[in-house]
Amino acid sequence: MEDSKTLEAELLAEIAAADSLDALEAVRVKALGKKGLVTARLRSLGAMTPDERRVMGPALNAMKSRLAAAIAERRAALENAELDARLVEERLDMTLPVAPREMGHIHPLTQVLDELSEIFADLDFAVAEGPHIEDDFHNFTALNIPAHHPARQMHDTFYLVPDETGERKLLRTHTSPVQIRTMLRQEPPIRIIAPGRTFRSDSDATHTPMFHQVEGLVVDRETHMGHLKGCLEAWLSAFFEVDRIRMRFRPSYFPFTEPSAEVDINCSRQDGRLVVGEGEDWLEVLGCGMVHPNVLRACNLDPEVYQGFAFGAGLDRLAMLKYGMTDLRPFFEADQRWLAHYGFDPLEVPTIAGGLSR
Repeated sequence: MEDSKTLEAELLAEIAAADSLDALEAVRVKALGKKGLVTARLRSLGAMTPDERRVMGPALNAMKSRLAAAIAERRAALENAELDARLVEERLDMTLPVAPREMGHIHPLTQVLDELSEIFADLDFAVAEGPHIEDDFHNFTALNIPAHHPARQMHDTFYLVPDETGERKLLRTHTSPVQIRTMLRQEPPIRIIAPGRTFRSDSDATHTPMFHQVEGLVVDRETHMGHLKGCLEAWLSAFFEVDRIRMRFRPSYFPFTEPSAEVDINCSRQDGRLVVGEGEDWLEVLGCGMVHPNVLRACNLDPEVYQGFAFGAGLDRLAMLKYGMTDLRPFFEADQRWLAHYGFDPLEVPTIAGGLSR
């Protein structure tokens, strides 16, 4: 019995002297671990006489409980001390005066998106949004993109790991799935723009793996290429802030429109400057066309009753063209110097009446 009291006193002293959680754990293992001193004594009870067990059993269990309580108390004290030290180390003095700095700036992409929203709101368009993670139907199949199309390949599209059903989701490669979701959800007439992030496996001065697009969709009973041309002329003239812009439509191919066209606008290039709306040069800015009948059928719309047009352009490229930026990569580098140079006053909200850019 005296030997047990001596052992308990030694272990309690070691617990009290432990100056870290690791040191305390070492004492716990020494005393109460599978091969610990107290554990070994408890196991020896089986070799004792009944009278000895009646005396030593309660004594050893009581000692075990006291040691466990002492360890828990010491652990709590060490954890609190560790937290206090961390709080002191990471403390921020919020009473210090803030270093004077300029007002923040609106990113050019946000500015361009606000300008487009203002323009198309004036044309009676709504803004529609959709998920960044899409399925094959909304991103490809419903848009009349065949199974063998290069856009479906791994080198162009970011695919996710197949789920438990074997379906392989992907990061949307354009904002066209928003058009599909809108047509499935809403009865014509439909007039929307779908701005947002898109993702493709590409990276250089004019391409990044994540970029931004804006697409437009109009579906009604009487919609034709003349309406498309008028819509684009009104949009581009307002966006580039010129009285009237000249456009050139070149035949092209997109799986989801028929007929399809690339649109050029007139411009001039002088002394390294690009001026839109002047001169005899041409600059490609977007793609467009009449919505393919197969796309309407995929959205449960009768192409004998409804027809529509769609168009799409890169928001990043529109910002580069309008505000004279030559490299796309700084858009996503969070460089405050770049943003201070190309950014916009947050209090100057673009409006048709007051001017889009100031």
